[in-house]
Amino acid sequence: MNHQLENTMYDVAQFFLLPTLILIALLFLFAFWSLGEFARLAWQRKSDGGRPLLNAFRSNPSLTEDELDLLAHTLLEAPRIASRVTPMLGLVATMIPMGPALKSLSDGDLAQVSHNLTVAFSAVILALIAASITFWVTNVRRRWLAEEIVHIARLRQEA
Repeated sequence: MNHQLENTMYDVAQFFLLPTLILIALLFLFAFWSLGEFARLAWQRKSDGGRPLLNAFRSNPSLTEDELDLLAHTLLEAPRIASRVTPMLGLVATMIPMGPALKSLSDGDLAQVSHNLTVAFSAVILALIAASITFWVTNVRRRWLAEEIVHIARLRQEA
């Protein structure tokens, strides 16, 4: 009974390797897309563009502080989630191939050990790079949005 449970858990864990690797690849691409979007916004900010909260306020001055805060959270949601989920997926993608690697090691199949370890470490490296990029982008954009909220508050006081 115990052996059957262990084999079932092993099989279920192996089933999740491919979806996890696909998610890491997608999040890696998303990180660079976020970086490109960040670069575009940074460039636009030099000419008073790239300020989504300020633009929303200018088009609808009746927006409350809570609505602007909600918009800011919405703008940061995807990169924020990516920066937190990607390292977890990297850990999962590291641990799943370790079972087959250890089994191959006990069988003396060093080529299979090497293959599994390559998958494990490649996945975690890509996941950490993606998480680092999205974490940095999210934090700088959070500061930019806070600056916009302060600017909007000053505009309201002047009016």
